[in-house]
Amino acid sequence: MANNVVLLGAQWGDEGKGKIVDLLTERADAVARFQGGHNAGHTLVIGGQKTVLHLIPSGAMRPGVDCLIGNGVVVNIEQLLKEIDNLKSMDIEIENRLMLSMACPIILPHHIALDLAREKAKGKKAIGTTGRGIGPCYEDKVARRGLRLGDLFNAKLFAEKLREVMDYHNHALVQYFKQQAVDYQQTLDSIMPLVERLRPMIGDVSERIYNLRQNNKSVMFEGAQGMLLDVDHGTYPYVTSSNTVAAAAAIGTGIGPLELDHVLGVVKAYTTRVGSGPFPTELFDEVGQWLGEKGHEFGATTGRPRRCGWLDAVALKRTRQVSGLNALCVTKLDVMDGLEVVKICTSYQYKGESITLPPYGADALGECTPVYETMPGWKEVTAGVRDYESLPTNAKKYLGRISELIGLPIDIVSTGAERDDTMVLKHPFINQG
Repeated sequence: MANNVVLLGAQWGDEGKGKIVDLLTERADAVARFQGGHNAGHTLVIGGQKTVLHLIPSGAMRPGVDCLIGNGVVVNIEQLLKEIDNLKSMDIEIENRLMLSMACPIILPHHIALDLAREKAKGKKAIGTTGRGIGPCYEDKVARRGLRLGDLFNAKLFAEKLREVMDYHNHALVQYFKQQAVDYQQTLDSIMPLVERLRPMIGDVSERIYNLRQNNKSVMFEGAQGMLLDVDHGTYPYVTSSNTVAAAAAIGTGIGPLELDHVLGVVKAYTTRVGSGPFPTELFDEVGQWLGEKGHEFGATTGRPRRCGWLDAVALKRTRQVSGLNALCVTKLDVMDGLEVVKICTSYQYKGESITLPPYGADALGECTPVYETMPGWKEVTAGVRDYESLPTNAKKYLGRISELIGLPIDIVSTGAERDDTMVLKHPFINQG
């Protein structure tokens, strides 16, 4: 029986994780975010109504499901409250079932200013961040100068710490980047009135998850971004600022790794990437344009168009290896409808050799040439199909080949944006509910 399930993106993010979390939490008691910040964008479509969540876990749309934000998540307080108020406007009460760890680092205005200044200074070598202060906030955490949610409840000490860290960063902003300093008093005055509203929502997330486990309750751990953006194992330096692998679920919430029972990797039927960095299977032809237009490939957080390409089985094998995936969920199969042929990258040519695992680092990956296996496409419409046997024969062959190449079963197939446009062949919460 699986009680604790990790769901993560197996590519460069934007795989449709939010929809799958929302779907599977029909059998979960809580959903926990464990890394990233409001650079995530999880889009949910339920009954034709679209909701985009950035910080609040995707279990928010399920009444009675606890929503937990672990210590590995960096929090922009204003963004958090904005999401809460937006859910309230939809008659979704979240505050009484939302808990944030006291150890969550706080994103502050100077983090955003630094993020934007650095990207501007890099010019063509910019990483392609969302400009929301995520990286600088994580830097402060590692440098042990960051402010955390728990610090808010000692107003005097918080003010002292804030002044010290802002003096440090304003020096860099003014002297090195030639930008304006961020006003200390304005920053302090914007935060302190929010403390009392936050107070009931801040607690010990580690203890909450431990107690849920002890009472045989089920927790879904919701990853943000994707494994190939992991700060250690992704296409460094074109990566996010946190660990996106499955093991981060334990560190980012405060539980032991043996408490994680099942890891589900979410993968599109093709591949996309936002921002800079190498992308071996990227398409610059009409097929790439087809995938982008038909798949509505624009970032939920930034609105930026996503780069599109064929499915990359080589990169997926790295995710399987690093995150210990137990199964796959394939999304957006319907976007492939109508293509004459479909392709899967099965190996790379790298320095005259054939390799089946991607090399570490962006420079090495940028030197790789994809080798493809071509399969016949399908003309039939898969959009909205909810029975596996009703899928076109060639679509089933395509899914079967993905499973064979990665060495994992495909337990879930998604054929549309709606919650119910999904085939759950095997539920990760085994024997639950």
